[in-house]
Amino acid sequence: MQKLFDEVGSLDKRCYKDFFLSEDILMEHAAQGMATHIKENFAKNSKVIIVCGSGNNGADGIACARLLHGDYDVSIYYAKKPKSKMALLQQKRADAIGVKESSKIVASDILIDAIVGTGFSGEFSEDLKELVKNMNSLEAFKIACDVPSSGFYADVTLTMGALKKSMFLDATKEFVGKVEVLGLGIARDIYEGDTAWHLLDIDDLKLPTRAFKNTHKGNFGHLALACGSKSGASILSSKAALRFGVGLVTLVGYENELIPYSIMYSHELPYNTTALAIGMGLGAEFSDKELDKFLNNSLPLIADADIFHMPIIIKILKRKNVVLTPHAKEFTALLKRVNLADISVEELQKNRFKYVEIFTTVYPDATLLLKGANVIIAQKNEFFINPHGTSALAKGGSGDVLSGLIGALLAQGYEPLDAAKNASLAHTSLAQSYKGADFSLTPDDLIDEIGKL
Repeated sequence: MQKLFDEVGSLDKRCYKDFFLSEDILMEHAAQGMATHIKENFAKNSKVIIVCGSGNNGADGIACARLLHGDYDVSIYYAKKPKSKMALLQQKRADAIGVKESSKIVASDILIDAIVGTGFSGEFSEDLKELVKNMNSLEAFKIACDVPSSGFYADVTLTMGALKKSMFLDATKEFVGKVEVLGLGIARDIYEGDTAWHLLDIDDLKLPTRAFKNTHKGNFGHLALACGSKSGASILSSKAALRFGVGLVTLVGYENELIPYSIMYSHELPYNTTALAIGMGLGAEFSDKELDKFLNNSLPLIADADIFHMPIIIKILKRKNVVLTPHAKEFTALLKRVNLADISVEELQKNRFKYVEIFTTVYPDATLLLKGANVIIAQKNEFFINPHGTSALAKGGSGDVLSGLIGALLAQGYEPLDAAKNASLAHTSLAQSYKGADFSLTPDDLIDEIGKL
């Protein structure tokens, strides 16, 4: 698990004040980190072009060029002439040892984007947009210095000091590539301060265990799922839950001859139920009275899909142990229903972090899992991002499998936040481990992969 920050300028200033590390020292370490990455991954004399802006991001790029000079065929293309104090100093140093300046961007082995960093705000000029478009069109291994400039498609982003939240917006996933953090002269744990936001690593996944031999199915929980008119969704969830370790699974609702033999069926909530799941394919088949009856308890609950468009979601939000798993459209509907915001999906996607924080401030007892290219999981003042999803999951039924995984863990005694984090990591791991073409992954494939985790 890694820490995430809104900005790192304050962390840099702490280094200046508390650790007596100058801006120059931090920049030299950043540039050395980039140079080391290149030396470890590319042969000597490879052709390197570094596209530099006028500020300190450009200064990082100029310093990197100086460190590579002599071992690599390196040149600098100035998208904007150096302007900041550090950029002017680094240019003077690079010029002194003869680093080449290029008048145009040409094909190379490595192309580094050092145009702007995290401090940039506003729009690119048309000239810069055209420059980035040209950079994208060239055959080269593409590296972003700190963060990709607007529209630049990086194979790797080498970010300075700590991870930035902006790298993990859904829209950013297309551009950052693989992200690596470069040290700035002190250990990362010392450089980083406290934060409420964290990035989940695959190694954070804690799978269910069966440590004792003298057990029976009742020791591993009983998940009850509301089975509505679109029963396929709840059947997928129940199959995923059973495969993910829960001892018993019951669909509660109406008769359905397609229910697998391994899944039980009932008109009533089983007496030994340990967790509930509702919303997947629920449709309009359940009356308000039936919904109230299903929910008339304090059992842990996973709520998904159709339930976010129903008035009963207000009652569900009052529960203590509830996991909510909306996608973007469902979350905007939920925000509107509870009078927190009336926004479009586009507005939400630009400000996912903001609206998640607003929601958890008002509903601190709920665990929210906001689906997307990068999943956000939140409860109270704890926030986590799972960046490991793939486009293979963009298929109907994938979310139903996730709901089943969460329900299975709730039924086995996981706390809601832990259930959401571990089920999400398992879900993305299943997609990553699938051996077929990404477009061919089905919910049944995901369920089949569970046994291989």
